[in-house]
Amino acid sequence: MAGVTDTVFRRFIRNLGGCGLIMTEFTSADGVLRKKDQKAKRYLHFYEDEHPISAQLFGSDPNVMAEAARMVEGLGFDLVDLNLGCPAKKVVKCNGGSGLLRDLPAIGKIFEAVRAAVKIPFTVKFRAGWNDEEIVCVELARMAEDCGLAAVALHARTREMGYSGNARWEWIAAVKDAVKIPVIGNGDIRTPEDACAMVTQTGCDAVMIGRMAPSNPWIFRQIEQYCARVGEDPIVRPVERTSTVVEYEGRPTWPAATSASAYEQPTEADRYQMIRTYFQMLIEEELPDAMGKMKQFASWFTHGVPGGAALRKGIYESKSAPEVLGRVEDFFEKSLAARTLVSLAN
Repeated sequence: MAGVTDTVFRRFIRNLGGCGLIMTEFTSADGVLRKKDQKAKRYLHFYEDEHPISAQLFGSDPNVMAEAARMVEGLGFDLVDLNLGCPAKKVVKCNGGSGLLRDLPAIGKIFEAVRAAVKIPFTVKFRAGWNDEEIVCVELARMAEDCGLAAVALHARTREMGYSGNARWEWIAAVKDAVKIPVIGNGDIRTPEDACAMVTQTGCDAVMIGRMAPSNPWIFRQIEQYCARVGEDPIVRPVERTSTVVEYEGRPTWPAATSASAYEQPTEADRYQMIRTYFQMLIEEELPDAMGKMKQFASWFTHGVPGGAALRKGIYESKSAPEVLGRVEDFFEKSLAARTLVSLAN
């Protein structure tokens, strides 16, 4: 989630409700220790209302990882997490992210060094393996448990798969059967139904949401609402995972939920308030790339909005962050006013 889960987005998600634990952006342990690496330090900036929060680090040197973990503990983070899941070539070629999955002894040394360096909970997120012929998730999870890690999170794809195909939830179930520490499932949680289906099918203790968060920031609250309904209403039951995937402007998107009445669906007014709030937060934080982030998120946040293409065009043509916000306010206020007139006429 590099470039997405900065402090503004994390607080924005926290304020919408339903999210139990948030994590920083993918952050280089080497970068954290370089005094001149201001970008890494910005990744680790957080506010008190973000607790509980975990610092997500990557790297291949046990000593560097241990020292970076000490630093984040000193900064007040509640957890430190080792990322062994990122499939990006530039990360993998440095033995970061999923690049380490072919060297379990090296991972073991990092586990031992970091566990000895900090008192806060230490977790790891990893993929199932390098490819289908090199599946190491169960062995890696057992090693994490033996080294005293507090929990493991599995993205149920291999490094070779990237983000293609369907996540293999049976690997999550296999890890859950193999260890006693909490297991967090990740991969293809597109709807609240999917979250419940993953827990039902794998027995995992929690689910982790990644790419769906910027597309549907309400998903955490919707999962909370849906799980409550599953527990209370005999008519509402966990369903099979969503399987139909289509492309929208080059990104995966998914059909409407089958049990929509079991959780709130955002109205156009809700979406307007959400976009305006997030953009205002970006401006107030005075991030150097605020306008770029606005343009980046515009395509996600305006998906499904009638006339959204015109709004996106206006946003992309804007020359400043305040201008972007102004175009958003103008678009939605006109749209909501028009809908009010139609409603009064009817």
